[in-house]
Amino acid sequence: MKRISILFVCMGNICRSPLAEGIFSHLVEEAGLTARFSIDSAGTGSWHVGDGPDPRSVATAASHDIDISGQRARRIRAEDFGDFDLVVAMDAANVSELRRVAPRASNIRLFGDIALGTGENIPDPYFGGEDGFELVYARLLAGCRKLLAELGTDSASRNGKISSVR
Repeated sequence: MKRISILFVCMGNICRSPLAEGIFSHLVEEAGLTARFSIDSAGTGSWHVGDGPDPRSVATAASHDIDISGQRARRIRAEDFGDFDLVVAMDAANVSELRRVAPRASNIRLFGDIALGTGENIPDPYFGGEDGFELVYARLLAGCRKLLAELGTDSASRNGKISSVR
């Protein structure tokens, strides 16, 4: 069975996408499906390359028994669009930037569409308080649970690409 590779993307790769990577990885591990998934995160900007996640993201994840402290921010690379089955952006602005960078990529999805089914943006909590990080965590957890429920079943098509995901 082919591994399903998912790249979560936000602007700086220090708030939302590290949380999504950590949450999804945690759920995959709890489900005993680590051999089926490859999970990473990246940012559309380069401001924080090499930095760890925002301390508020680390604290929020830790309060839910998820350790994201070892993650390091990186910027999206051209090869990511071929290396990952799904490139999942946190908001419409990041979807637009990803499509600008890789206009032919067919694997770019909005988290609110593919994981939540609502079309909503996951708000950037960077300029707010800790309560914003908890809100983002809750939305990401709900979406990651739904995404795993769908992908954890046999949703990979014969050619190895994701078939049943919107």
